[in-house]
Amino acid sequence: MVDQAGQAVTENSDRLTAGAPATLRAEHAAPERLVLARGIFSGPAPKISDDLYVVVKGRATRERQALWLDKGTTAHTNTYFGRFAASYWQRWTHVKELEVGMTLEVTGKTRIRLAASDIAGHRRVVDTAVVREAGRVVLRAPLDMYVDGGALWLEFEALGGEVSITDLEWTTAAPERVRPVAIAICTFNRALDCANTVAALASDPTVLSLIDAVYVVDQGTDLVQDQALFTETQPKFGDKLRYIRQPNLGGAGGFTRGLYEVSGANEHADVILMDDDILCEPETVLRLNAFANMTVEPTLVGAQMLFLFNPDYLNVGAEETNLPKLRHGQKVAKALRNTSMLKKHQERRVDAGYQAWWTCLIPAEVVKEIGLPVPIFFQWDDVEYGLRARKHGFVTVTLPNAAVWHADFYWKDFDDWARYFSSRNSLIVSSLHTDLDPKAITRQLFREIGEYLVGMQYGLAHTTLQGVEDFLRGPEALRDGGIEALAKARGSRSDYAETIKHPAATSPVPNAHLHVRRAGGEPSRPLLILFKRALNQWTGRVIPGPVAVTREDAHWWHVGLFNHVVVTDASQSGVRVRVRDKETARALLLRAYRVLKQLRTELPELQNRWRSAVPELTSRENWERLYGIK
Repeated sequence: MVDQAGQAVTENSDRLTAGAPATLRAEHAAPERLVLARGIFSGPAPKISDDLYVVVKGRATRERQALWLDKGTTAHTNTYFGRFAASYWQRWTHVKELEVGMTLEVTGKTRIRLAASDIAGHRRVVDTAVVREAGRVVLRAPLDMYVDGGALWLEFEALGGEVSITDLEWTTAAPERVRPVAIAICTFNRALDCANTVAALASDPTVLSLIDAVYVVDQGTDLVQDQALFTETQPKFGDKLRYIRQPNLGGAGGFTRGLYEVSGANEHADVILMDDDILCEPETVLRLNAFANMTVEPTLVGAQMLFLFNPDYLNVGAEETNLPKLRHGQKVAKALRNTSMLKKHQERRVDAGYQAWWTCLIPAEVVKEIGLPVPIFFQWDDVEYGLRARKHGFVTVTLPNAAVWHADFYWKDFDDWARYFSSRNSLIVSSLHTDLDPKAITRQLFREIGEYLVGMQYGLAHTTLQGVEDFLRGPEALRDGGIEALAKARGSRSDYAETIKHPAATSPVPNAHLHVRRAGGEPSRPLLILFKRALNQWTGRVIPGPVAVTREDAHWWHVGLFNHVVVTDASQSGVRVRVRDKETARALLLRAYRVLKQLRTELPELQNRWRSAVPELTSRENWERLYGIK
């Protein structure tokens, strides 16, 4: 059955096969050499530029793992997926030297160079080979000059004839034991997306052989198991695939189910958490797993995120938090952000504070030591787990040249029901991991709510206050894992007309009456302007509307000049209509004053309550209760 919020509440014991896969329980003999990365020459989908893998000048033919160069053609792998992140491997792993082996078929002289960069991107040659006959070619490089930055790549010149390059592998001496690894995919009503992700994993026989289990945790009503692609893919996994249905407990509940199942089956198995709606690069799984097998200490290893709509653009090189400001997603200094990886490389090593869970490997030791995630539904659950792991001595590495594609964040409007979880969970997580200043926090929140009111975003102010109010309830607010909170956050927003998105051509405001009003620059004294806009909104000394404002101009200091504004939604799929409403603003302002006054008074004691509750909240027993098992 389905409840009013649209959540699946079917039995969670619905699986393709019972018990843990045999491969997850088996011993894993180590090979003589461990493959750290392979030569991949084209992307997993037509929309992906092949130049993210290898750049060719001249005539060439390429497949995923094979490259053919005509005479006179040159190619290099100084590309996003073609580079080897030497700095990260030297800093965090046991690897002291590596070999790059490949099989060549040649009809004439071919030159190969193993090149390297330093922190400034200066090129140097590490090893070379001149090949005149077919066979296996191996180049070697020590990892001893890359602590602060630098990478390795290959350069090819087909000088005397055609050349084919296959079976390219970056390898090192294998560890004594290869760690078992499982993948956990959490999904909610993205059935086809999830089926595509599962199919991508099965498409690469080498990657499939490395995976000991795949858990698909389906929390929706549009079921993955009903997709033809999923049914077709299932036999490729043999005993490895597990399909679980459960109530919608958000990303926290879905990913935790994977951690719960895998750690229960084999306490020595790592888990790669993976979003359902990514475009998966199977090679990334191999690279994360190899890195985790070679780290000096158990390490959370994350993939970077490339934009799905702009596939050559990197979201960010590494992220950290600013907990006193209730902020996550902060760019680490010197990290690239929103950058085309066809035009620039991350030469400098940047160290992450945490890793988002679009794809992230969690070592078995972390789960054993710190327990399971906090049941906060979604938003900040990955942040909290990474911060808790670091407190226990486990670092996080966001590994370059290992990525998946995920929907671009800036296409999602900030004014959304998800803001409830961001508001509530930012307070929860920050309270758990730093000592918040009650005065500073309440001043900040009051100012942010003031900006929402000046911008006539009354629903956004309401949703933010909902999150603060539920934080004030203490750990009891997490009793059901977020099901009630989700329904409340979604349901109450309909009371505020500006939260409703309309088609641009048929919005409630006649198009003939609309003229676009552009914004000026950001004010040099924003607090003074906030007071001024608030006073004018209160007294009605505003410019009559309606006017149209583009998404890029929809700043509170600009929208607050008017009384009736049609604003483009961030998704570019419609518009929202904001209308000045003094009584609603008054009610929300008084509510904000009461709530934030309570927060200022009770925050020190609330932090203690939240911290004391962590062992119980993150226990297997609590999650079993939420899953309705045992």
